[in-house]
Amino acid sequence: MRAVRTTEHNAYQIHYHFVTPVKYRLSIFGRPDREQTLIRICSEIEERYDWIFEQVGIDQNHIHYLLSAAPKYSPSEIIQAIKSITAKELFRRHPDLREELWHGELWTDGFFIATVGEGGNRDAIKRYVANQGKKKEISPQLKLFDF
Repeated sequence: MRAVRTTEHNAYQIHYHFVTPVKYRLSIFGRPDREQTLIRICSEIEERYDWIFEQVGIDQNHIHYLLSAAPKYSPSEIIQAIKSITAKELFRRHPDLREELWHGELWTDGFFIATVGEGGNRDAIKRYVANQGKKKEISPQLKLFDF
């Protein structure tokens, strides 16, 4: 089980799985120098935004990110920042990429996102939410996570 992260006002366990395809599905990765640059850029993003890249999976023409971020950031804000910063920095550090992508964009406009569950399952959470505010004298309240 992953650790509960905290900010000044909340505790959370939020994990996202993002996939960002390269524009035109071109195979621009598979080169160690570009892959290492992407990993370094992700580390820099972690420091700037206080996000945690738990895993970065690099394929030839798309990238998988498993990351944790505070609830103050929407998934759209997160992926917009990641795509923007990685594109700008990859183009700056590897100018030859612009030629491969016809001087265009690095990433497609779209992306894939899924939330990654931590502890309880959907049915347990559904029962928990449905029973809020109801008094139960026999059984204790359902506990979703151990904090």
